[in-house]
Amino acid sequence: MKALAINDKAPSFKGIDQNGATISLADFKGRKLILYFYPKDDTPGCTAEACNLNNNYSKLIKKGFAIVGVSADDQKSHLKFVKKFGLKFSLIADTDHKIIDAYGVWGEKILFGREYMGIIRKTFVINEKGKIEIIFDKVNTKDHTEQILAEY
Repeated sequence: MKALAINDKAPSFKGIDQNGATISLADFKGRKLILYFYPKDDTPGCTAEACNLNNNYSKLIKKGFAIVGVSADDQKSHLKFVKKFGLKFSLIADTDHKIIDAYGVWGEKILFGREYMGIIRKTFVINEKGKIEIIFDKVNTKDHTEQILAEY
């Protein structure tokens, strides 16, 4: 599968969030969407990234962005993560990897010299017409909002 690139049409998706609501790409037509993929709920880097986006939520909303996170964790894990940190946006439970695979974020990783397969942290900014506007391959988890806004 060819890697997604800027100006590509964003792959359509549909998934269930922490509250059992169905979220799809079509829900964000006419808005910019920050679609971010992260490895695991309640881990240091993932928590830093989610909290940075959450702490700047009103700033991002005022700039016209919506935010959705995606990981392979289940709905129950997402609900616990959202409640623990007071997250104001949806997290999709992609346990079957349909969205993860469509966006090409499942791949080989190395941790402490050990190779394994997992979610590669990546953010896609999708424009109002459903096209990929920006891709962040190297996410600064502690300052991700600033990283995004620097492009706008």
